Amino acid sequence: MDPIRMAGQGGPTTESYRFDDIVVDATAHTLSRAGEPQTVEPKAFAVLLLLLRRAGELVGRDELLDTVWGHRHVTPGVLTRVIAQLRHALGDDSQHPRYIQTQHALGYRFIGLPRSEPEPIAPATPDDAETSAEPAAEPVGEIAGAVAVRQSVPPDMTVAANEADTVDEPVGRPAAGAAAVPAAPLSLASADSGQGQRSRRRWSGWIATAVVVVVAAVALVFWWQRQNVPPRPTEASIAVLPFASLSANRDDRYFAEGLGVEMHDALARVPGLKVVASAATGADRTRDPKALGKALGVATVLDASVRREGARVRINARVSDSATGFTLWTQSYDRETADVFALQSEIANEVVQALLGVLPGDGQALAKRLAPTRSIAAYDAYLKGLHQLQEASVEQNLDRAIGFFNQALVADPAFARAQAGICRVEIARFEAARDATAYERARAACLRASSMDPGLREVSLAMGEMYRARGESAKANEQYTKALDDIALQPAAYLGLARMQSAQGHNQLALDYFERARKLRPKDDTIYRALGLHQYTNGDLAKAIESFRVASTLRPDDEVVWSSLGGLYLASGDITRASDAFKRSLEIKPNYRALSNYGTLKYEAGAYAEAAALFRHAAELDPDDYRVWGNIGDALSALPATTAQAAAPYRRAAQMAERYLGIRSDDARALGRLCWYQANLGEAQAARASLAKAEAIDAERGEVALDGAQALVLLGDTEGARQRLRRARAEGIPEQRIVALPLLRRLLATDKPASGDGGV
Repeated sequence: MDPIRMAGQGGPTTESYRFDDIVVDATAHTLSRAGEPQTVEPKAFAVLLLLLRRAGELVGRDELLDTVWGHRHVTPGVLTRVIAQLRHALGDDSQHPRYIQTQHALGYRFIGLPRSEPEPIAPATPDDAETSAEPAAEPVGEIAGAVAVRQSVPPDMTVAANEADTVDEPVGRPAAGAAAVPAAPLSLASADSGQGQRSRRRWSGWIATAVVVVVAAVALVFWWQRQNVPPRPTEASIAVLPFASLSANRDDRYFAEGLGVEMHDALARVPGLKVVASAATGADRTRDPKALGKALGVATVLDASVRREGARVRINARVSDSATGFTLWTQSYDRETADVFALQSEIANEVVQALLGVLPGDGQALAKRLAPTRSIAAYDAYLKGLHQLQEASVEQNLDRAIGFFNQALVADPAFARAQAGICRVEIARFEAARDATAYERARAACLRASSMDPGLREVSLAMGEMYRARGESAKANEQYTKALDDIALQPAAYLGLARMQSAQGHNQLALDYFERARKLRPKDDTIYRALGLHQYTNGDLAKAIESFRVASTLRPDDEVVWSSLGGLYLASGDITRASDAFKRSLEIKPNYRALSNYGTLKYEAGAYAEAAALFRHAAELDPDDYRVWGNIGDALSALPATTAQAAAPYRRAAQMAERYLGIRSDDARALGRLCWYQANLGEAQAARASLAKAEAIDAERGEVALDGAQALVLLGDTEGARQRLRRARAEGIPEQRIVALPLLRRLLATDKPASGDGGV
């Protein structure tokens, strides 16, 4: 089949080449052979187009590098590798080339097309109707020549002519395998023939009309495509899907997922490459790359499968074009597990070269990031720890994470990233369970990590978390700012800054940081959870619920997300949805948070014995959260038969809350709860002091007012209790929550509305 190059005249340009059974479409950026799509990297395709456009000419290596790569310190052999890929796609043989000829040490020449193109065939006019078409140039090499023609009619419109006469109408379609090129009208021997001139005029009018129709149709199709196809990102960008584990052992998925996280973080450090992490798992993994590209705003998608069997690991990696869904690059690797560092570096290098055509510097930055330790045992344990930290929905996961990080440090005592991981786990424990001893452990771990490698940005991030958890905003800001130097850590650093600003009451600045983090990790449920907590503490319960609902769609099997969502429903007075969310959480995995929240629901419904049982079960799972012990005291004090038993859990709750507040003194809700515990213990002066501190912080005002109202009723200050009740209502506390509390219910029953007051 003769190759054809087409470009519409006066309309949208279409550039394509056909030779033998190969079709190269420059506009669609596709290459097919015998009807089958062929995979080539973007840079390889650009090289092919340059050779096609200058078919028959020697194109020097420097010119190719300068035109396609911008001569940006291309790694040795990159052009050779691209040419080899093109030969494979074209079915060419370097020893006996049909298409690409190598001129050693000089460059390359495409030998499957003629040296020069004929002029475009334009529609005939009355003035040039008798002009003969110029013959095509001789083919280069041994391949029968191919015509690269610019034309304005569809390739399947051919014109037949015989030696006796001109033809007034097009006849038939091209034979199979024939070049679909419209033939120019033949010049007749008797140029003065009137019949021939009339025939040529009729043909001229017909072809001109056809041209107008075809150009209009092409323009319409082009316009429709522009309206219905989203704009393709112009920058080099890629979404990294979680790597899938194909190992027989399901517990081995930490290894695949850990490699994916490490690959994302390494690629994120490459200048000129935008990298997005996708949280797609399960069914989402099979989504069309086009859908992922549109959702995440990237041009390509990287996914991989990992199979580890014994001492060997096999990785199949693929980069797909998000505009077409076609595979741009794919490779399989089968190595010893001990070679995993070199293997990761090789994959990263291949991906970067496929997208950018060059490596940053000499590629050592990628290799260093992907080989953080010399011990494969330390690295394996570290990946297990990361996996548990990411899945840290219950206390047991945090314990396992610390265990694995400690294993990594045993294998490599200088592994600073593992030490920083311990610091972050202990901070997560401290913030989840209000466990003061966890903070002291976190502080010790962070200081050790800093002594190991003070310049490591993972250490800066961990130190930022430590200072933020203590409320030391200036130090936290300094460390988070350092962490922002590392592109891979920016989402976590922005999230930390958002939480820090939220704690300081800077709502708009906090929202700005939340949005920056969300843009970098649009599918990260932890960002939506933190945002929801910020919205809740700022009194926007409806938005908080919506944020946690989004988080529940991103992590539908996370029991903590459902427990928190249920707590928000309960705070809004939606008992039915709250109950459903708590049950869903407990079905996924028994956890103290859901048990405690479900106990609160039972308590507010008056089922005090059931509430006490749920609270005790929660304390068995996590005895380090002061709130669980306070809840046990509430349930016991509500029943006459167990009132005397309430003092012990209240005292334990108060002591633990005081230790927590020694670290985080700006937690208004903790101060409000402490006020309530102290009132139950008969410590009136201490209770009033705690309430004053809580109200001075001006955060979580509704919840603080509700705690204060109960405490003041217990202390005999009914007027003060009324004032707090009005404040609680003004802050959006539902009436059903107020009347569900025994002391406040009794206050409302005995209280009479004052004139002009409307009552409490």
